[in-house]
Amino acid sequence: MPSSFASRRAPLFFLVAAALALSACGDESASGAAPPAPPPPQVTVVTLTPQQVTLTRELPGRVNPYLIAEVRPQVNGIVEQRLFTEGGEVKGGQALYQLDDATYKANHASAKATLARAKASLESARLTARRTAGLAKIDAVSKQQNEDATAALRLAEADVAAAEAALQSAEVTLGRARITAPISGQIGKSSVTAGALVTANQAQPLATIQQLDPIYVDLTQSSSELLQLRREVEAGRVTGARDVPVTILLEDGTPYSRSGKLTFADVTVDPATGSFLLRVEVPNPEKLLLPGMYVRAVVSNAQRSNALLVPQQGIARDPKGSTTAMVVDKDGKVELRPVIVNRTIGDKWLIDEGLVGGDRVVVEGLQKIRPGVAVEATEAPANEAANPQAAPAGGVPPNGAAQPEGSAATQSAEPASAQPETAPGAR
Repeated sequence: MPSSFASRRAPLFFLVAAALALSACGDESASGAAPPAPPPPQVTVVTLTPQQVTLTRELPGRVNPYLIAEVRPQVNGIVEQRLFTEGGEVKGGQALYQLDDATYKANHASAKATLARAKASLESARLTARRTAGLAKIDAVSKQQNEDATAALRLAEADVAAAEAALQSAEVTLGRARITAPISGQIGKSSVTAGALVTANQAQPLATIQQLDPIYVDLTQSSSELLQLRREVEAGRVTGARDVPVTILLEDGTPYSRSGKLTFADVTVDPATGSFLLRVEVPNPEKLLLPGMYVRAVVSNAQRSNALLVPQQGIARDPKGSTTAMVVDKDGKVELRPVIVNRTIGDKWLIDEGLVGGDRVVVEGLQKIRPGVAVEATEAPANEAANPQAAPAGGVPPNGAAQPEGSAATQSAEPASAQPETAPGAR
């Protein structure tokens, strides 16, 4: 009986074992199948559109007064009174100092008396000459006497003219004892007080008057940059910009509320610095700009048509110093494109060579791609693509350009240029 039961269970055991073996084989075959392909990486691109841009240059400068006059005495004397408030506004012709003028008043009175005497002598000579001329007609006096009377009249007339000149000179000297402002403007502190002795044309000014509205900003620009700009204009790559407002940046980097205009460019290059002078006239009603203040000015010097601007995060430089961009071609694959940049304009690079209108440049997702990889491209929002934020000093992107890792040409976050706003066309 037991043997019969064992014989019936044996086939059942083999059937279960076979089923388990088949299940294990099925699992092994299923696990060995290829996994599904991952989706293509997603990137954000900017489609390049040619546009007209104004090329600017940020230049250092110093503020200088529109007019400046140093007040000096033109006569000698003791200062009796200061007639202005230090640091205040004065008008042209306003009295500033009163000197002791007693001596000059006496000289003026003497000159006036001398003139009166000369006029009296002239009247006597005129009457004598008239009588002598009448007597000479009837031969009552000699011809010599008539000529002497006429000569005496001419001498008396000359004496009157000399006395009038002396009186005028005495009046000028007396007037100079009251020192007046030569120009309107803001006057500084007085270098003398009441009781001080001053002399004519002394070296030390009594005070200085400066006109601060409008005011000048004197800039310096490299002569090599000017030559490069002229070459580009002659080649037709850019056109000269005229009557474009100049933006003034204060010492703390904030823009001044009023724009200036370029009024003068010097024709002489400083041999010590290799630069020349540009002068900008700026309205200054609030007196915020003061003489001697250091400022920077953004000057527009040319315009470029059909320019291509690429966000800074889309341009990178490899260890050899070559600038490159990742471009999505018409097949949706990434291409590493060598480019040549000119300068930064806002937060974008101005492209000279390597890209054309319609190219789609990758600006986000660079870490996930390499040349030849198919990607899913999404256009960047218009407001981000056209963001005009100013680039930091040195042309470095605000957060550093994101670069692909492990690509054929290893790229770094270093900008294409280490100089801010390089000369037009500099490569």
